[in-house]
Amino acid sequence: MKKLALHWQILIGMGLGVVFALILTNFTWGADFIGDWIKPFGTMFIRSLKLIAIPLILAALIKGISDLKDISSLSQMGVRTIVTYVITTLIAVSIGLGVVSLIKPGATINEDTRNELVEAYGGDAEAKRMDAQKQKEAGPLQALIDLVPENIFDAASSNRNMLQVIFFAVFFGIGLILIPEEKGKTVKDFFDGVNEVILKMVDLIMLAAPYGVFALLAALVVEAPSPDLFAALGMYAISVVIGLVLMVGVYLLMVWVFTKKTPGFFLNGIAPAQLLAFSTSSSAATLPVTMERVTEHLGVDEKVSSFVLPIGATINMDGTSLYQAVAAVFIAQAFGMDLSLGTQLGIIATATLASIGSAAVPGAGMVMLVGVLGYAGIPEAGLALIFAVDRPLDMCRTVINVTGDATVSMMVAKSQGKLGEPHVKDWDDNYPVQ
Repeated sequence: MKKLALHWQILIGMGLGVVFALILTNFTWGADFIGDWIKPFGTMFIRSLKLIAIPLILAALIKGISDLKDISSLSQMGVRTIVTYVITTLIAVSIGLGVVSLIKPGATINEDTRNELVEAYGGDAEAKRMDAQKQKEAGPLQALIDLVPENIFDAASSNRNMLQVIFFAVFFGIGLILIPEEKGKTVKDFFDGVNEVILKMVDLIMLAAPYGVFALLAALVVEAPSPDLFAALGMYAISVVIGLVLMVGVYLLMVWVFTKKTPGFFLNGIAPAQLLAFSTSSSAATLPVTMERVTEHLGVDEKVSSFVLPIGATINMDGTSLYQAVAAVFIAQAFGMDLSLGTQLGIIATATLASIGSAAVPGAGMVMLVGVLGYAGIPEAGLALIFAVDRPLDMCRTVINVTGDATVSMMVAKSQGKLGEPHVKDWDDNYPVQ
C-alpha cells in the first residue's frame, strides 16, 4: 500500500483536531481537557522545531558559504536575494492596498461594535503600542547595532536573535573561505556533518507532524474569541485572505516564468512547510522544514537554500507586509478617515521596511503595525479592532511568508545555475534492513 503523502497526513491531522475540539466544546470539561492533555503535545512539537532552528542556520550557512569558495559569488547571490525579497514585499503591500480599497471592510464596522472591540482588546493594543514605542526610542540605527552580537553563545540562546546568528555565520563562513583550504578542511567537515545530522532530525520530527498539528488546531478552536466578534470582522478577514491568495498566484507565476517549473510541482514540494507554517504561526519554527523541502523536493542546491532561506525567514515577510497594509487602511476606514494617495504610497514604503524588521515569531507583525499606523496618522487604539481575528490571520500570513521564501530561493538558484532535480531523503535511508 502506498504511503500517504506528508501534506495529506498533516491536513487530516488538522481536520481531526478541529472536529475533536468542536465535539469536546459541548461538554463543560472539554476545554480544560484539551488545554491540559492535548495542547501540551502541540507545544512540544513547536519546541522541537525551534530547538533545531539555530543549529541548522549556523551549520547550513557556514557550510553553504564555505562551499562557494569565492567572495564574489557570495556577494552576487546576496544582492540578488535582497533585491528579489524587496520586490516581492512591494508587490505584496500594493496588492493589500488594492484589495482593501476595493472591498472597504472598515465601512461595515458600526460605532457600537467599534466600542465593544476597543473595550475588549484595548489592553492588548496598549501593550503592543508600548513595545513599538521602545523600538522607536532606540534610534534610527538601532537595527544595525542589534545585528552585531556581543556574544555568539548569548545570541544563539534565543530564536529572536536569528539575525545575529546569521551575521556570525556569514562572517565565519567568509573567514573560512579566506584561509588555506587544507587548514579549514576539518572545520568545514565538522559543519557539513552537523548539517546532515540536523536535517535527519527534521525528518524524525516530521514523523510526529500530523499529531502535533492535531493538538495545535484543537487548542486554537477552544481558545478562539467570541464568534460574534469574528462575524463583525468577517469582511476585514476576507480582505486579508483574498490579498494573500492573490500573492500565492504571484508566486506561482514567478516560479513558472523564471524557473519553468509547474505550479503543481512547486505546491507539492512546499505543501508540508506551508501547513506547518499555518499551524505554528512562526517562520522561524518552520525554517528547518522549509529548508528540507526546498532542497530535497524542489531541487534547490544546498549552497543556495542554506543562504537564501535563513535570511528570508528573518527579513522577507510578504504576508506580514500585506496584512499591515490592509489593517492600516481598515482601521482608517473604521474611524471614517480618508487616506490620500501620498499617504498610501507612504504606507507601501513603511510596511515594506517594517516587515523587514519583524521577528519570525507569532504576533510580531502587530508590533510593527504600530509604526505603520503612526506614520499614516491613524489612531493606534484601532489595533483593538483587529485583535479578535489576528491569530487565525497570523497563521495565514505565515504561510505566505514561507511560500515567498521558497519562491525566491528557486529564482536565485535558477539565476546561479543551481536549480536541479529533486533528491528526496527519508529518515531511514541509512538504517540497515534486517
